[in-house]
Amino acid sequence: MILSKLALLLIGLLLAGWTTAALYAIAGARARVARAEAGLARARRLGRMIDDSPALPLLVRADGKIEAPPRLAGWLGLDAVPQFLTELGGGDRPVGLEAGQLSDLSEAVRRTQKTAQPFQLYLTPQGSQRTLAARGHLADPQVSPGGAALVWLFDFTDAAEQLGRLDEEARRAREDFGALVGLIEAAPLPMWFRRPDGALQLVNSAYVTAVGGDSAAAVVAAGTELLEAHDGQEPGEVAAEALRQRRPVERTVSATIGGQRRAMRVSDLPLGADGIAGYAVDIEDREELARTLRAFREAQRSMLDQMSAGIAQFDAKRQLTFANQPLQRIFALQPLAMLNPPPFERFLDLARDAARLPEVRDFPAWRRERLGWFTAGAPVEEAWPLADGTHLRVVAQPLPDGGLLLIAEDRTEELRLSAMRDTLLRTRTATFDSLFEAVAVFAPDGRMQLWNRRFASAWGLENEFLDTHPRIDTLLEKVEQQLARPAHARAVGDVVRAATLQRQQTGGRVALRDGRWLEFAGVPLPDGNGLLTVLDITDSQKAEDALKERNAALVEADSLKTRFLASMSYEFRTPLTSIGGFAELLEAGLGGDLNPSGHEYIAAILTSVARLTEQIESLLDLSQSEAGMLPLASETIELMPFLKRLAEDRAAQLKEAGVTLDLRGNKGAGSITGDPRRLGRALGHLIDNAVRATPAGGRVRVEVMRHRRRGRDWARVVISDKGAGMSPTELARALGGLKAGGEGAGADRRQGLGLPLARQLIEAHRGHFELISEPGQGTVAMVDLP
Repeated sequence: MILSKLALLLIGLLLAGWTTAALYAIAGARARVARAEAGLARARRLGRMIDDSPALPLLVRADGKIEAPPRLAGWLGLDAVPQFLTELGGGDRPVGLEAGQLSDLSEAVRRTQKTAQPFQLYLTPQGSQRTLAARGHLADPQVSPGGAALVWLFDFTDAAEQLGRLDEEARRAREDFGALVGLIEAAPLPMWFRRPDGALQLVNSAYVTAVGGDSAAAVVAAGTELLEAHDGQEPGEVAAEALRQRRPVERTVSATIGGQRRAMRVSDLPLGADGIAGYAVDIEDREELARTLRAFREAQRSMLDQMSAGIAQFDAKRQLTFANQPLQRIFALQPLAMLNPPPFERFLDLARDAARLPEVRDFPAWRRERLGWFTAGAPVEEAWPLADGTHLRVVAQPLPDGGLLLIAEDRTEELRLSAMRDTLLRTRTATFDSLFEAVAVFAPDGRMQLWNRRFASAWGLENEFLDTHPRIDTLLEKVEQQLARPAHARAVGDVVRAATLQRQQTGGRVALRDGRWLEFAGVPLPDGNGLLTVLDITDSQKAEDALKERNAALVEADSLKTRFLASMSYEFRTPLTSIGGFAELLEAGLGGDLNPSGHEYIAAILTSVARLTEQIESLLDLSQSEAGMLPLASETIELMPFLKRLAEDRAAQLKEAGVTLDLRGNKGAGSITGDPRRLGRALGHLIDNAVRATPAGGRVRVEVMRHRRRGRDWARVVISDKGAGMSPTELARALGGLKAGGEGAGADRRQGLGLPLARQLIEAHRGHFELISEPGQGTVAMVDLP
């Protein structure tokens, strides 16, 4: 029983142990199954991840066999993944890897298997646009022992396209950058780039040329600045300030380029944190143009102020922008109004308040009509009569910019002058017709403008023909029919052309067929026309012919008189010489002794013979001088001794007249060249006249001096007396050879040849003779000799 129970207990314990072991085994199996299932799931997840990953593994064993996912066959265009690496090519089909790429891949794999050196290749399967990136390295021994190579293949198609695009964009960027650099380098204006601190980093060729540098590198290294300091700041400081404020800075500064001061428009442009770009534009020409324009505007406005017409300019907003001084005077604008220029409507109101607008019934409507001038398509002209009698001509010229140019001209004086001109024209026409001469006015083109009635009658022309205002050539065709010699018509045309074109005054005479004589003359007129005057000189021509005949007869008679006087003078001298000679013989006692009365008679004869001989010599000299045949000797004459001898020769005459002769001068008076005999006769006659005119106890003064006249040295002899003097009429008679008789009852020739002969002899010596006399003041004779 007990054994049975023990056996049962043992059996129970064995069963319990087996049960426990079974349970433990079941639990362990279940755990292993769970772990296997988990590993299988993980393997499936990893395989799925590998299948979905952009990279596929390719395991290449040492014997060349490969393991790879089936998807690799799709990438290479193969039906299935081959067993060996060398079978990845397509053979004769355009699939798989191209032979060259397959060879490169095989070589890289063998090198990795031997040296464990990784590699990277880019593969393009045949017949596909796919790009694969192959990255290989030695496989982990746990993956595949025995020196296998693991190659990861990445589908690089999208990245390659993007890379190609990036390469293309980079290429284009490089090209654009090169073009931009070339453009900046070739730019004619200086350009530069500064570091954030304002120091120069890059400059172009124009900058180098402007600062006179050798190269861009040298200019940057030296920090040579093109610009001068502006408002106390250096160019680098201005650029750095622009970078700090992150806004462009523009300014106008001066720079010296090529030895000339130039105005430059400078811009500094911040480029983020990289630095500041800058460039300078030469605006000197523009500034000069602006200065010229300002000067031109000022000169134009100054010129407009000098014009008589008033000129005002309004802008597109109808605001007055300019008004010259005449316009301010015309419309009575006050200076206060010009300080704040009014609009057009206010301008009209001010002019109306000053009574400088025409009187209108509805001024607002009239003003609105004038506002239409701004939009008019053509200039508008109006006449404005003012209440004070002023007449204005107003022209409104619309401007392209919408403004208006207003011109006002005071035509009051012009209208008055026009009325006066009309009156003068009517007066001139009436005057022309009442002239004794025939007149006509010709224009420079030869067309006849005006004529009077006598012009038509003088040439025998019809009024209908003259009303056509013929040219001079057509007129001469009519005139030559009236001339005795038709060829003389050309002279009339030459006179008209000389007056109108050559502005010369000429004239001439022509004879007509009817026996009349016409004298014509051309006179240039101030307006450019020419005046032709024609005068009928038939009667005066006849009188002129008669006078010419009479003058010829008188000339012949005068010549006959001169020859007669010369002959008679010669004939008279011979018997006078005989009488004087015999009288001297008798005086010497050759005819016997003479009583006192006989001596007196002989003395009277000799005195009369000497006087008559002197008169004959004077008459002969006068006639020869008038005929231009007077012979003159040429000797040097010392003036003071010469005048002293003349005074001594008249000692007896002076004593008899009771007159004193006062000779003044010295030897410094000099000498002259002339005929002593005839010059002594001239001066002697003047002294004799002065002695005869001086009352007893009086004094005759003779002075000799030197003076300059017309750039030459002259000797002057002045003979003066204090006699009764002569009136202008008596002086004229004395110079003509006559001497007034007692109480003016007549005239005789006594001593009458002295003054004419003296003048002739002095002028024959190229001298000048002047006689000055006043009644009661005496007479002064002045003789100038070269």
